[in-house]
Amino acid sequence: MVEPGRVIAISLSDCRGIPKTNVFEATLKTDWGLVGDAHAGPWHRQVSLLALESIDKIRALGLVEVQPGDFAENITTSGIDLLRLQVGHRVRIAQAELEITQIGKECHTRCAIYAQVGDCVMPREGLFARVTKGGTIRIDDPVVGLSDPLPPEN
Repeated sequence: MVEPGRVIAISLSDCRGIPKTNVFEATLKTDWGLVGDAHAGPWHRQVSLLALESIDKIRALGLVEVQPGDFAENITTSGIDLLRLQVGHRVRIAQAELEITQIGKECHTRCAIYAQVGDCVMPREGLFARVTKGGTIRIDDPVVGLSDPLPPEN
């Protein structure tokens, strides 16, 4: 049996464009996102995920003080290969489920991390998802990739 990944951090902000605050637990609401986060809403990028392993790539470039949430991701994971997931694949965190809707995103302006080290992983390695089944998530909850993508909507 493959060991599940883990939630390392959960990060929220009540306004866009400001650093997110790490919390111990949060509620994922179906077809909405993380309750209390500015990016939640009825669209395809309700929740963002980034692997700690991706953050470590930036640390290796010399920005050792960068922490989970600094890339504006909602959920930081470890031990699950997020980069293997594709659009349509599903992820379970505790009892909640997410559907991957987008991989990476265009950066319209370079962030402070890019300015300091010349790279940022979120545009390439960040995942975006919509919540298909809500629930409470906490630090250290298991993260499991589900093998089957959701069927297309008609």
